[in-house]
Amino acid sequence: MLVQIAIFLLAAIIAVPLSRKLGLGAVLGYLGAGMIIGPWGLKLIDNVEAMLHISEFGVILLLFIIGLELQPSRLWVLRKQVFGLGSAQVVITGLVLGGIALIMGFTWQAALVVGVGLAMSSTAFVLQTLAEKKQLTARHGRESFAILLFQDLAVIPLLAALPFLAHSLGADGAAAQGQSGWLNAAKAVGIIVALILSSRFLLRPLFRFVATLGGREILTATALFIVVGVTLLMDIAGLTASLGAFLAGMLLADSEYRHELEADIEPFKGLLMGLFFISVGMSANLGLLAQQPLMIAAIIVGLIVIKFAVLYLIGRAAGTAAPSARKLGLALAQGGEFAFVLFGAAAGAGIFAAPVSQMLVVAVTISMLIAPFLFMLEEKVLAPKMDNATLREFDAIEAPQGHVVVAGYGRVGQIVTRVLSLKSIPFVALEKDADQVDSVRRFGGKLYFGDATRLELLHAANVGGARLFVLAIDDPEDSVKCAQLVRHHFPELPIIARARNRTHAHRLAEMGVTRYYRETWHTSMEMALQSLLQLRMPLSEATTAIAKFRDHDLALLKRQQAIYLDEKKLMQTTREASEELLTLFEADHEEK
Repeated sequence: MLVQIAIFLLAAIIAVPLSRKLGLGAVLGYLGAGMIIGPWGLKLIDNVEAMLHISEFGVILLLFIIGLELQPSRLWVLRKQVFGLGSAQVVITGLVLGGIALIMGFTWQAALVVGVGLAMSSTAFVLQTLAEKKQLTARHGRESFAILLFQDLAVIPLLAALPFLAHSLGADGAAAQGQSGWLNAAKAVGIIVALILSSRFLLRPLFRFVATLGGREILTATALFIVVGVTLLMDIAGLTASLGAFLAGMLLADSEYRHELEADIEPFKGLLMGLFFISVGMSANLGLLAQQPLMIAAIIVGLIVIKFAVLYLIGRAAGTAAPSARKLGLALAQGGEFAFVLFGAAAGAGIFAAPVSQMLVVAVTISMLIAPFLFMLEEKVLAPKMDNATLREFDAIEAPQGHVVVAGYGRVGQIVTRVLSLKSIPFVALEKDADQVDSVRRFGGKLYFGDATRLELLHAANVGGARLFVLAIDDPEDSVKCAQLVRHHFPELPIIARARNRTHAHRLAEMGVTRYYRETWHTSMEMALQSLLQLRMPLSEATTAIAKFRDHDLALLKRQQAIYLDEKKLMQTTREASEELLTLFEADHEEK
């Protein structure tokens, strides 16, 4: 066992960072590691079934945390997107894919599981990828989150229904100990009602008692005990462990211990989920690729095409712009981790044969491996070509003489343009995010689509006739590229730039931009001043301290301009500057 644990950990340590480095995400790293060390790879581990059973506890903990995060108030705020877009995606995709399964000879019970299972997308992969690309707040990012949330909810009743589906099919895995489905249903309802009541009158007082007297490690043990205990109750009722974990989490979602529980459970969940994905990678029957390559390829292509088409159409029906709907479709076109759970449980219950489950798992796994390349296709090929064409319907740029050009319409550019508008100063705002442009225009704002790092767009915005260029682009690389272009072609035009950090400020200065403003610096200075005042320091003393720090920091920034690319010298000057500043404040203190 120790040897196998060491192999698991080493495989994860090597594969996951490498996968993230390649932009493929942690989930695919775990799956790839499992394929390499499993029976179809290096054969380092052969007892896959036992490992899969242990790792399924990771899925149980994942559903517990999903339940913890689903506060009724939060769900109510997102109700239209979650229950509108989410239900439409799951129902329509499930019907289409399930209908195909029926045509291929599956029973209706098996077709239902196949349709809904393939309708699921990878919550772990999609949310992580969107977060890394800073797209979670974009329209397609918000809609992706809402749909994934509904998918997480939808898998719960289906997992709960598996024993009843098996019973109606007459499968060996039907209702436990030969009891009728109705008796099991009544037992399940009774246990769920008891859970709801006990969460108010038993669980919260228990947590209050443990938190007061037991210490943090006992609080963690209590949370794990509740998850395991509720899971056992669900097993007695003939329902799935996943449903029990989800209910336990949701019942504690409004408690004052929610964040503490989530922080304590997260490490266990993360490790066991990694173990689960590695086990799935090991259990993926890669031999099927050699035996039935055309069938698996057909499943993968059909899955991606159908999910993309459904997502694109419901996105457009909900009023989403074509570029956002396309991004939504590509983001969620792959299969998801819950398909592994569903298909494994369905095969265990006898709803369909194990070879069918293995084939579906292989298809879903490969679709997840393809997913990063769909993101690349969107960013490198589709967006540059199609978004320009889509947005040509927007007005030609109306650029008067003596105006201000604002490049970038994020949180900084928006405030600048609002102030300019209030003072009746003409401006032209440019933004390359098609979703942002579409959103602003639908609300009546005047914003032009285009990449400010392209010279032809700057000419179209009449930068040569502008009085000022405000560089508010969020991405430092694009910001520096734009500064270089403007400084080279319009050398007399004043530039005021937003700098994300010190390095960005140095790079802008290197392009000849001397009026740059670090976006969090002034806020930090104000917060530091207010902190000193809150600590009852006299106003004059606090103001003097902040002024000294400000002057010293600005002088250091200018001094480091010539050496900012030399890390060794940069570190040395930073240490020297810290000592100088400390000496300066100590001398000031001695004078008093």
